[in-house]
Amino acid sequence: MSEKIGVYRKDILEYAKMQYHTEPECLWMRYPNYAVLRHSDNKKWYAVIMDVSADKLGLPGNEKVDILNVKCDPLMIGSLRMEKGIMPSYHMNKGSWISVLLDGSVDKELVFGLLQMSYEQTKAKQKKKSRRTQPKEWIVPANPKYYDIESAFEKDDTILWKQSSNIIVGDTVYIYMGLPVSAILYQCKAVEVDIPYDYDSDELSIHKAMKIKLTHRFEKDELSFKMLNEYGIFAVRGPRGVPNSLSHEIKRLCNVDEL
Repeated sequence: MSEKIGVYRKDILEYAKMQYHTEPECLWMRYPNYAVLRHSDNKKWYAVIMDVSADKLGLPGNEKVDILNVKCDPLMIGSLRMEKGIMPSYHMNKGSWISVLLDGSVDKELVFGLLQMSYEQTKAKQKKKSRRTQPKEWIVPANPKYYDIESAFEKDDTILWKQSSNIIVGDTVYIYMGLPVSAILYQCKAVEVDIPYDYDSDELSIHKAMKIKLTHRFEKDELSFKMLNEYGIFAVRGPRGVPNSLSHEIKRLCNVDEL
């Protein structure tokens, strides 16, 4: 590999080695600065570091710039592309991959978070385990740009929602609204799951859905992103479990409101 490295190239390769035990593979003699990161079990790529001419990315000039191609949850692609330094994927499927500039314009922690997402999106599927029976609490992101959830709940307290995790009937689902709201606004119960659903667009892909029933509304300042930070939640990029400490605080808020 050439001596040329971007601001984050070395950090990413060190992180991949430490976190995933992955060594970079340079597969093309013609492109010595291209490095593939792949899973050891299923051999799927989860990231590619490339140096490409800026004009090929729609940027001014023709100097070489480092980018990281990662696979992304289709629900998030539209909002991520609005961020500085994140763009449609170069030489990959633009419906499921993005390119991230490694020149420092994207925060390093976000780059690592996107790398983790890509790793999860491409890892080998686990063998089917016995179905969980105890209820669980989830935080699920929503993008107001693509779906007006408030209007949907005004029409009916039970709506159809994308199911992208092992959610079962009886689970609690907290809907986190992305920018510009950046807060949990709704508490719901999963009342029906594993509903076959086939929808694909440039911004969204749904193959399985669930029905969720609204049980509580929160004010924007009650469970803001800043407040979630205090409970160890620094990003809501996909469905995730609720820490016990946050669960207790949410229950306190709900009980206070119901008095």
